[in-house]
Amino acid sequence: MKAIEMIGINKSFGSKFANADVDFHVDKGEIHSLLGENGAGKTTLMNILFGMIKPDSGKILLNEKEVKIDSPLEAIANGISMVHQHFMLVDNLTVAENIVLGAEPKKGILFDREGAFREIQEIADRYHFVIDPRELVGNLSVGVKQRVEILKALYHRSDILILDEPTAVLTPQEVNDLFKVLKELKADGKTIIIITHKLKETMAIADSVTILRRGALIGRYNISEVDEQKLADLMVGRLVNFSIEKKPMEGEMPVKLSLKNISLKKKNGKQALDDLSLEVHAGEILGVAGVEGNGQSELIEVLTGVAPHYSGVYMIGENDVTNKNAKTILKYMANIAEDRKARGYVKNFTNWENLILGYHTLSDYMTKAGFLKTREIRKITEEEIEANDIRTDGPMQFTDSLSGGNVQKLIVARMLRHQKGLVLAAQPTRGVDIGAIEYIHGELVKLRDAGAAVILISAELDEIVKLSDRIAVLYEGRVAALRKAEEFTESELGSYMLGHDPEKEGAEA
Repeated sequence: MKAIEMIGINKSFGSKFANADVDFHVDKGEIHSLLGENGAGKTTLMNILFGMIKPDSGKILLNEKEVKIDSPLEAIANGISMVHQHFMLVDNLTVAENIVLGAEPKKGILFDREGAFREIQEIADRYHFVIDPRELVGNLSVGVKQRVEILKALYHRSDILILDEPTAVLTPQEVNDLFKVLKELKADGKTIIIITHKLKETMAIADSVTILRRGALIGRYNISEVDEQKLADLMVGRLVNFSIEKKPMEGEMPVKLSLKNISLKKKNGKQALDDLSLEVHAGEILGVAGVEGNGQSELIEVLTGVAPHYSGVYMIGENDVTNKNAKTILKYMANIAEDRKARGYVKNFTNWENLILGYHTLSDYMTKAGFLKTREIRKITEEEIEANDIRTDGPMQFTDSLSGGNVQKLIVARMLRHQKGLVLAAQPTRGVDIGAIEYIHGELVKLRDAGAAVILISAELDEIVKLSDRIAVLYEGRVAALRKAEEFTESELGSYMLGHDPEKEGAEA
């Protein structure tokens, strides 16, 4: 029996189709993966199902009966819940208070807080969630916060759960824990849809998969009919190359960048970086792994020169750049910004303006009289657009109107054009599709093979393992482990990311 059926769904924004006559269905009691590149229409389709967006045409059937869903409240009333990638939780409320918010149990006219604690504990026990309903959400890890969102759906007695990129910031152990929960929910008759771009996890958890490309349905497949390569090729519409070939490192290469005893406090006084020391050599990719919130963002701020005053020593080659500003650092190190919208480009600038952002005073771009050489810059931009396969109307198009993947390609093009053998790649493939990931990975490896030093900071553990020569694991602002990439198992990496030392614990056991 079909739990969900969406027939002939059309949705356009201006002249662009987000969904073009899409048919989609999920059988009752299955885990279904919805795959596609950025802009393929996945989230739009699920937002229509959850009542956040109204389709231009088409119909929705639940349990083979047509329904009209005009708001999330109506979706919840029909047994549909959606766990968004960015959690909708209030940090200064307890787990139970977050879950019952808007549907609080009452004792007379008052909120029955103890009753809420009991009811949430009963649901948690039923699905083997190790969670304290009385704990403040602000004290929880990312993985536990996600369980709170799932508990919220169960509290509302939802039979259909939509999870948007559910493993984006989880450690391998947290991913395994999540998959156990999803399998228990499936065994209990729940229907689950996962919006994702992670093919490995789709193969591990899904019963079936639907693939969208540029708003159109490509096909629906049982998981036994496909493998990762076929899924990738169907998503992109061409053969995708997953293999990364790196030249072997040749002996001890010179140190391009070093941090010694770096300490930095957050605005609230807590230690963000705690006596951190790192080196990156020419001809290597140093991967920095860790659960988000363990000092990665602050490390990026130190490296790029935007952090407030910190203690310790920061050297680039023979140059002491301790507490130097971003303009000075840019002379030595090109970078891919962690948050492209905040620091990667300027919203109301064109592609040609964003391509030279931060480098506009170079003689290539500016005359001695202080005027920009706009004709030359636009010609250069056209060349970079073609060389980097940036899908745009040209140098004069506003960068903010491009898709996320093409914005990232423009930022990568700027980095490649101006790099001098030292690169910081911070979350280089966040929110981009498989085609763009393939391109960005290839360019980083080319830099490394040409003798550049690359610092790769990423929440994607597969990316860290695949590209890095050495890996440093950050936990609470310290380097918890540092060794060659091949010397880590995935389980060990996950343990260090959670603050455990598997070698020490193994010896004690």
